[in-house]
Amino acid sequence: MKAVAQRVSRASVSIGGSLYSEIGSGLLLLVGIGRRDTGDDLSWMSRKIPNLRIFEDDAGKMNLSVKEAGGSILAVSQFTLYADASRGNRPGFSEAAPPDEARAMFDRFVEQLRCESGCPVETGSFGADMQVDLLNDGPVTIILESPTKP
Repeated sequence: MKAVAQRVSRASVSIGGSLYSEIGSGLLLLVGIGRRDTGDDLSWMSRKIPNLRIFEDDAGKMNLSVKEAGGSILAVSQFTLYADASRGNRPGFSEAAPPDEARAMFDRFVEQLRCESGCPVETGSFGADMQVDLLNDGPVTIILESPTKP
């Protein structure tokens, strides 16, 4: 499982020109589900993300998690995180989970994230053509990948 976590001042998802979801200060997550991912990957990621200490404390140090900072989370499924562009110019996506499997796992991940974080969690619309707007704060962008399986 892969995720790109961006600390944002605000973020939103629009579909067909209409606002679908939005958050203020918090984390925008772009989430990719791989074909070999399991419930262990979902659990690891849903525990790791809300505890990342990437928000500034009163001293200006990155020392607070999104939940300690009182932020929100916007999670957007993005299979293109599994793009393989090592050969040719057209990326392949064979390592991404099939859509039906990925949708079910993404939904489980969001529910686990809500439980683990205690933060408001918004989402995009799985499989939709979305426009994501964000104001990256810092900028702070962290790339996460669940531990490699044997």
